[in-house]
This record gives sequence, structure tokens and C-alpha cells, in this order.
Amino acid sequence: MSDAVPEPSQEVPVDPGYDPAAPAPLHVPRTPTGNAEVDAQLERLGDADHLATDGHIEVYEDVHRGLRDALTALDARPGPPSPSPSYDQRAPSPSYGTRS
Repeated sequence: MSDAVPEPSQEVPVDPGYDPAAPAPLHVPRTPTGNAEVDAQLERLGDADHLATDGHIEVYEDVHRGLRDALTALDARPGPPSPSPSYDQRAPSPSYGTRS
């Protein structure tokens, strides 16, 4: 007679379709900024959720490039015209008609 008691099976049934190394969405919330160009780039970050880790860098570089271009475009847009130089009240006025 053996005193050995078989241990209960500790195996957890594994879903055959589950791959722990597969991409999984992070579900990071992306709050709209109100700028269509920037919002489009933020949404593009969601593409990384469906890629393996080695594919993330391409998405991040693309988003970085897009955000940089959007910021550069802000600098290039013409703003309101600058005020024209006006008569400066602080400048000393010439003394016209003060002949002696």
C-alpha cells in the first residue's frame, strides 16, 4: 500500500486561440484637442494596439512626424498684420519755428 496521494491537477485550461505574445489593446484614452490635425495623429496611436511590439516604432515615428508638421504649420500660418509704426508720443519732437 502506498501513502502517496495524487495531487489534484493544477492545470488551467488554456484557450487554444490565446497567445500571450499577441498584440493587445492598451485602451489608453485619447482626449480630443480640438485641432483636427493633432486629433488625427492621436487616433493614429491606436494603430499600435494591433501590432506586435516591433511594429510600434513605425507608428510612433509617424505620429511624431505628423505632430511636428502640425506645429511647424502653426508657425508658417500668417497671423494678423503687425501694427504699423505710429507716431511715438515719447519721442522728442523737433523744435520747429523756434528761431531766435
